[in-house]
Amino acid sequence: MSFSFHVEAACGAARAGRMVTPHGEVETPVFMPVGTVATVKAVPQDVLEELGVQILLNNTYHLYLRPSVEQVRKLGGVQRFMAWDKPILTDSGGFQVFSLSELRKVTEQGVAFKSHLDGSAHFFSPEKSLEAEIGLGADIVMAFDECTEYPADRNRSQESMEMTARWAKRSKDYFEAHKRETPWFERKTMEKGSDQTQALFGIVQGGMYPEFRRESAERTVEIGFPGYAIGGLSVGEPRDKTWEIVNETIPLLPKDKPRYVMGVGTPEEIVKYVSLGVDMMDCVLPTRAARHGLLFTSEGKLNIKNARYALDEAPLDPNCRCKVCDRYSRAYLRHLYASNEVLAQVLNTIHNLAYYLDTMRRVRQSIILGGFASSRSAV
Repeated sequence: MSFSFHVEAACGAARAGRMVTPHGEVETPVFMPVGTVATVKAVPQDVLEELGVQILLNNTYHLYLRPSVEQVRKLGGVQRFMAWDKPILTDSGGFQVFSLSELRKVTEQGVAFKSHLDGSAHFFSPEKSLEAEIGLGADIVMAFDECTEYPADRNRSQESMEMTARWAKRSKDYFEAHKRETPWFERKTMEKGSDQTQALFGIVQGGMYPEFRRESAERTVEIGFPGYAIGGLSVGEPRDKTWEIVNETIPLLPKDKPRYVMGVGTPEEIVKYVSLGVDMMDCVLPTRAARHGLLFTSEGKLNIKNARYALDEAPLDPNCRCKVCDRYSRAYLRHLYASNEVLAQVLNTIHNLAYYLDTMRRVRQSIILGGFASSRSAV
């Protein structure tokens, strides 16, 4: 089955929906853990399944460099390669190339850049990026965009937005011309499902200027995609500016298509974004924070490094039913972290992911029951 999306319930602007992909269904709103190089750091795939992860994010830039698109393709695509038989979304690499500010050169044709691994020279264009994403074989792939830095003045933001619009058209044209050329994957070994294809999402840019975001949204919707993302956020701007841009942009995107805000946020923020009508989010925060001892709980953020937890026999979060909170004390988790044990990263990451995923489950249930607007502060 190819891609589809429909809204099942709404409460205010918040929506509970369902995406259908070739590798299964995804209930929205959904938080996607980031598995940049085909792994969510410190957590094996069976544990991700136990946690109820529905969809993962991989990154084209990183997999292109190592182990290479061709190698992943020969091994059966990203799902088979990483032993994950559920949906995957691949970012185009636009954000990663953006982050290589000292190692890249942007032109109309694309971006010349040097690998952060060994300094070797490479080139990404909309066509090259989509060629790689088709080769990797994820269920949802992203158009190649230019992520506008912060701060950026009006001229720079407008030029970047217009570049992204032109690249979106090139991405769509290449995808339509090549989407049925093998893999998918590899044409499902030519079974009945051989008509399956990936879904290409467009990305709205425009910096921190609502008028450019509006123009970008209009131009991207005019091109036509089965889903739309808001990119260029969490690049150093104040949190209230991020909120403002999402709030201004979401109403401009089609109501019958999934809306994806890229690279956000804290547990409190993702609930707020759902209230605006956002369906999909991803962020490295739960895994990255876990590796630094910062844990999210129903009682607020907790820094497990603090000496105050050395004799604390309480569970990490008394209201959490994850395997970490069911078994281990704060004192033990602090000991693992202070001892620089790898298990500290594993257990911390499992808990943070569980907290994010449980938050999304409660939000979805609240929307379906019609009480999201009144209960949002307690979710």
